[in-house]
Amino acid sequence: MNNQLKIWKFIAQALKHQIPVTVLYVLESLGSSPGRQGFFMAVNTDGDMEGSIGGGIMEHKFVEMAKARLIEAERLSIRKQVHNKTSGKNNSGMICSGEQTILLYLMKSVDMTTVQQIIVSLEKHHHGTLTLSSDGIRFDDAVPLKDYTFTMHSDEDWIYQEKIGYKNVLTIIGGGHCSLAFSNLMRQMDFYIKVYDKRNDLKTMLENHTAHEKHVLTDYAELAHLVSPGQNHYVVIMTFGYRTDDEALRVLLNKEVRYLGLLGSQAKIEKMFADYRKENVDEQLLQRIHTPVGIPIKSQTPEEIAISIAAQIICEKNK
Repeated sequence: MNNQLKIWKFIAQALKHQIPVTVLYVLESLGSSPGRQGFFMAVNTDGDMEGSIGGGIMEHKFVEMAKARLIEAERLSIRKQVHNKTSGKNNSGMICSGEQTILLYLMKSVDMTTVQQIIVSLEKHHHGTLTLSSDGIRFDDAVPLKDYTFTMHSDEDWIYQEKIGYKNVLTIIGGGHCSLAFSNLMRQMDFYIKVYDKRNDLKTMLENHTAHEKHVLTDYAELAHLVSPGQNHYVVIMTFGYRTDDEALRVLLNKEVRYLGLLGSQAKIEKMFADYRKENVDEQLLQRIHTPVGIPIKSQTPEEIAISIAAQIICEKNK
């Protein structure tokens, strides 16, 4: 999200100083493309740029194309790239076998209001809809049902819409050392981070400057209304002990979230699950819990544990 904000602020500065600037936006990405749908960057006539549409020879070619169009003042064009050297048409020069549809759009002074609306929305961590079409760029506060939508009938008849703002929410139950390292790592990705703990004046909570929200609870039962269900919601429980892990997990077992993970030793988890089975807890609910959380890389330090969990969440997110 910080990267998106940097790009839009770069565009705003260019418009403010009347420096021509072109936006390059990945409208669609299929197969093994280096830049996924929603990747974008901006290039101005001074040769300065911000963001990325995937890097490599493809991006270099498009940056040069954008510079040329700035000189020619060409307002808008859509280019399809096929990353396969056997493809004669729209060949990108890459061999990763995917395809991309990329927009080149010359920003105009009348777009400044829209750009400022996007910046304000991102700074406030709000959601909204970015719309790109042959008519130009628009933004409104309505939240679309899907993260991305792209429909193209022709070069003149197409529309791209994207949910602006954090697309994923990560809730961390527990504010200790592993939580701190995990927050620091996940802040670099497209996650809005919330941390909950029951301990007042916890040093690692006070030191956590990367979580967007930090809350001290009286009881983990409060999580029932604090954690919302949703396919973009990820939850990891990493409290300071067995009892508090159990408290949090019981509250969240029935939450329909994309990912539910529990940090702990194999022995602790086996005992916990054995108790649940004695209570006739639905086995399907237990099977969906990622535990011991993270990929098995024999992680030991909080930073290594954070990497193992992050990798597992990214794998789930990108399925």
